[in-house]
Amino acid sequence: MSGSTRDIFGGAPVAQPALSGSYGAPPPGYRLPAGTRLGAVRLQVSHLERSLAWYQEILGMELLDASGDVRSLGVRGANEPLVVLEYRPGTRPVHPGSRLGLYHVAILLPDRPALGRFVQHLAQRGVRAGASDHLVSEALYLHDPDGLGIEVYRDRPRSAWQRIGTELMMATDPFDAAGVVEAAADEPWQGMPSGTVIGHVHLHVGNLARAAVFYSDALGFDRMVWRYPGALFLGAGGYHHHLGVNSWAQGAPAPHADDARLLEWRLVVDEPARALESVRAAGFEMNGALALDPWGTAVRLSATSNG
Repeated sequence: MSGSTRDIFGGAPVAQPALSGSYGAPPPGYRLPAGTRLGAVRLQVSHLERSLAWYQEILGMELLDASGDVRSLGVRGANEPLVVLEYRPGTRPVHPGSRLGLYHVAILLPDRPALGRFVQHLAQRGVRAGASDHLVSEALYLHDPDGLGIEVYRDRPRSAWQRIGTELMMATDPFDAAGVVEAAADEPWQGMPSGTVIGHVHLHVGNLARAAVFYSDALGFDRMVWRYPGALFLGAGGYHHHLGVNSWAQGAPAPHADDARLLEWRLVVDEPARALESVRAAGFEMNGALALDPWGTAVRLSATSNG
């Protein structure tokens, strides 16, 4: 599987600026509003203190709240968490790609210098990470102690995004490590900076067409990128993607209750009842404010990040 610019768009694609409203394929009915964003993700882990240490020491998150077997982490001084870790006895780590559900949770840093500081931090800690240039963003990839995928990235300005026809251009090109580190200007990493958010979630699904019906036709995301091999990227308000889905683990089972896994991700949206009604009307499974995709992954529709 290759996702380079050349492989996706051909040797010399004729690109145009991705001006607002010039790209993306909206759903046929309900459409998520432009202000849609992601809230905290909830992860089930096999060893609470080990995971807590990793998210603090490697990712630079602060402990915001602790209650029983639940730990909420995020940016220092923030009111809303980025990640909620939940320990359940008997939970076991997973091998990446062995289950449907979470591929990665993507943490969006506010700028390129912050990403450069994070690159230097990983090097100093001896942590190896994958890295890619996605045209709209630059990204690093890691796995937590349970094998759950984590992306840390920064966005390019929207003025730099391009499109081919109505499809936004995204790819997996080589990462400019030297340029990213240079942007840090030798400033040290001091933890997740103010302005850091959950940028997107990326899921393994059993069937891309069925995922598109659930996440676009029913839930209301625009389809942004559809020629990437084995993947579909969806967003609201012109964002390159709040959600990625892929078929790269097709044939794998859904996660077991005892697997480390994504318990739910949160979609913060004006008038969540409208989104929930659209999913319900399409015949998909619901559990209160939770909508369940065809493989059991839960998305919580909410008017707030942690309510």
